[in-house]
Amino acid sequence: MADTVLYEVSDGLATITLNRPGAMNALDTVTKVALRDAAEEAAADGGVRAVLLTAAGDRAFCVGQDLKEHVATLAASRAAGDGGSMRTVRDHYNPILRALTGMAKPVVAGVNGVAAGAGFGFALAADVRVVADTATFTTAFAGVALSADSGLSWTLPRVVGPGRAADLLLLPRPITAGEAHDWGIATRVVPAADLAAEARRVARELAGGPTLAYAALKESLAYAQSHTLAQALEKEDELQSRAGASEDHAGAVAAFVDKRRPRFLGR
Repeated sequence: MADTVLYEVSDGLATITLNRPGAMNALDTVTKVALRDAAEEAAADGGVRAVLLTAAGDRAFCVGQDLKEHVATLAASRAAGDGGSMRTVRDHYNPILRALTGMAKPVVAGVNGVAAGAGFGFALAADVRVVADTATFTTAFAGVALSADSGLSWTLPRVVGPGRAADLLLLPRPITAGEAHDWGIATRVVPAADLAAEARRVARELAGGPTLAYAALKESLAYAQSHTLAQALEKEDELQSRAGASEDHAGAVAAFVDKRRPRFLGR
């Protein structure tokens, strides 16, 4: 894996760190490939029970596509007449979003600074977003005459509502951490100096939790967004039956009766 993305697994927690602080963690091709591979590896690893997605430096979480590289790619694509400059959506962004949103384990984003374009999309793909009080969010796409990618057409209206999503996409501007919290973009906002520790604390708590129940909760929420109430109730029955058969459920009930703290094994 390239050194522009760091990947580490410890005690059930996979930490994925965007590591181009000098470029504000912009996404060149090497970084996109490494991030895709890291997210897919974390999703497939049965020993990973939670994922922390974060970034190096204190200026930016991720400012999206590396436009310096994109200029050269765009010129080459135009010369060849093959439209290849935008294949990155299919080859990189879409697989990254599928891995982050679809993995059967919780994902925490530690947003330490600017989250723009695809960086905003990656943050919204997480289940929990711990955000520094100095961070900002912007869609950015319309400013460079592009449509949305990195899942924002799907995630953003579900978080802030369709009207506000259209406003943020058509008229991109920086959203402060406070606004992001008010609108549901930020799950919690902390002082910038505390961001790394708090994001890791939350991720470690999830890594020690009932992994199968978390997976069922994620599946239930995703399913309900595109199905009727009747269908959602049937899905809840299916998923609750599965969770109820887990060792963690039996252990947690016994711990409750015995008035002791449960210890979840993730199975």
